[in-house]
Amino acid sequence: MSNQSEAQKVMFTRHLVLNSTPDAIHLVESAIDEISHELDFKDDVYGNVIVAVTEAVNNSIIHGNKSDPDKLVWVEFETLGSYRLTVRVRDEGPGFDPNNLSDPTAPENLINIGGRGVFLMQQLSDELSFLDSGRIAQLIFNI
Repeated sequence: MSNQSEAQKVMFTRHLVLNSTPDAIHLVESAIDEISHELDFKDDVYGNVIVAVTEAVNNSIIHGNKSDPDKLVWVEFETLGSYRLTVRVRDEGPGFDPNNLSDPTAPENLINIGGRGVFLMQQLSDELSFLDSGRIAQLIFNI
């Protein structure tokens, strides 16, 4: 008998390996659709997951891997029990310092086209952390 309680057991994992191209976003959306059906996400949870995770993948493609189609992005979905979804998005870029980002809600930044991705990820996930010098975004959602 295992020492893990039922809520701590990993229920499933799913991995994607993507080239750094715009088409990769469609693969992520399809995977999230499948996971949403399997876990019976509520509409608001589904919306939060799809926006935050596609933003993380988009950031990895554009900012991390500089849209180099020969560089990869790895996406790992893992559930713990039936109530938490952890998503890790990793790229091959140099990383970044998440504490050194400008505030997208500051008046001087409101008209900027970019700069809201990490802010959206923070607002839509229940927990967000960056690992490996910013090369891994880890998003946790209570489902």
